[in-house]
Amino acid sequence: MAIDVEALIQGNRRALAKSITLIESQRSDDRDAAQQLLQRVLPHTGNSVRIGITGIPGVGKSTFIEAFGLYLLSQGKRVAVLAVDPSSPISGGSILGDKTRMEVLSRQDGAFIRPSPSQGSLGGVAQKTRETMLLCEAAGYDVIIVETVGVGQSEYQVAAMVDFFMVLMLPNAGDELQGIKKGIMELADALVINKADGDSVNLAKQTQSHYQSALHLLSPQSFWSPPVLQCSALQNAGIDAVWAMLADYVAQAEQVGHFQAKRQRQSRQWMQSLIQELLQQKLQANPDIRALLPELQRQVMAGEETPLMAAKTIIEML
Repeated sequence: MAIDVEALIQGNRRALAKSITLIESQRSDDRDAAQQLLQRVLPHTGNSVRIGITGIPGVGKSTFIEAFGLYLLSQGKRVAVLAVDPSSPISGGSILGDKTRMEVLSRQDGAFIRPSPSQGSLGGVAQKTRETMLLCEAAGYDVIIVETVGVGQSEYQVAAMVDFFMVLMLPNAGDELQGIKKGIMELADALVINKADGDSVNLAKQTQSHYQSALHLLSPQSFWSPPVLQCSALQNAGIDAVWAMLADYVAQAEQVGHFQAKRQRQSRQWMQSLIQELLQQKLQANPDIRALLPELQRQVMAGEETPLMAAKTIIEML
């Protein structure tokens, strides 16, 4: 698949779409070509703000992202939305619904919406999404939003690849703290209570107060204390405040050197995880290891061999 790199760098959407298709390909020759493409565009990456957004189903992620994206476009930004769904891309995942729900945003020249499939790819969710993010940066997108579904492992993976991780919440005072894990709270750089409109305005205020109290119990790990904001994506209220808060975070992070250090740390962790993935792949591809593995597993289960010695036997065969 021939990619016009110059067109990609100039922001051509067709070139970007073809580049992402190449990245997602499972063919070995395409994988090599994809890595060569990434190597060429690498000097043009790193200039965006990477934002991860999560929240339970029904919280209004797509409505929020569309309202947020349209606001950013009005501020002269170019916006890319990558929807991560750990389910099978064959069944459509979440992106088909997102395309429909983000109908206005998807029609804008300055916006780009794309799924990030995870099944069957090296590195799962993280690999393809990270590489797609680099391509979007090379194409000149200023803000890259990574949307994840539900609350699970994908949240941790997305938080490990973005500059800012935002958790959307519902104005359900009383049970709002039951629906979010402490681990996700610790990952969050901000909590945003969506649907703060109509009869839910007072509930949203109570929820905001409860979350602020809960976050005070967590020791801040850096220069930034996660704020709790309210908004109504449906009524387009409070969206500007969310962006102002994000801009403030970026300014402070750059001032104390946190921004670059965090990205460097993420790149190092990504490399380490890929080393493990590649080793696992190499082990599975080795015919001698495949032949010996069932017998070693039998010995371990029968108590004839320790797991460590069996593992060492496998590793030494490499």
